Amino acid sequence: MTTSNHRHTDLPIDPLFLDRWSPRAFNGDAISEEMLLTILDAARWAPSAGNGQPWRFIYARRGTEAWPALLQLLDEGNQRWAQNAGALIILVSRTHSLSTSTGERRAIYTHAFDTGAAWMALAMQTMKLGLHAHGMGGLDRNRAMAELGIPADDYRVEAAVAIGRLADRETLPDDLKARETPSQRKPLSELAFEGKFAG
Repeated sequence: MTTSNHRHTDLPIDPLFLDRWSPRAFNGDAISEEMLLTILDAARWAPSAGNGQPWRFIYARRGTEAWPALLQLLDEGNQRWAQNAGALIILVSRTHSLSTSTGERRAIYTHAFDTGAAWMALAMQTMKLGLHAHGMGGLDRNRAMAELGIPADDYRVEAAVAIGRLADRETLPDDLKARETPSQRKPLSELAFEGKFAG
């Protein structure tokens, strides 16, 4: 049994997994380049099929020239709170590769799975540094592909991430204040099945 961060599980997992959550209230502090690169380096060490490492990270730190371009790619609802983050990251995965033996273009079927592993490593390293990360699906992927120069034939925009220092939830717009709490999870019995799918 483990309890932490207003969350509870009946199994003895490390509290680190309960402590990780995705806040929206950030205090607007900038993040140093060294700190952000440390976070991305942790993500670089995630596992991947055949050691293909299909993940790519496009980042901007608050107060830099790149910041407005990445912020404007987010949906308006995410921009409202992500504008106070210290850094933004666009997660991209490589969908195809060339065979080293034949030169044939081949699909990488685990590209999103592997990039998800990199996201989790990124989120955990962020916590270890006393920061928080919030992943977002709400962004304009087509604009991101075009404006960030991402080759459409072999890459896909997966998600965006805001990283920052936690602020009081009272700093959020009224409609977001009530949502500013660690979310719960479905029971494991609804997600894990022995021997045969039962969902």
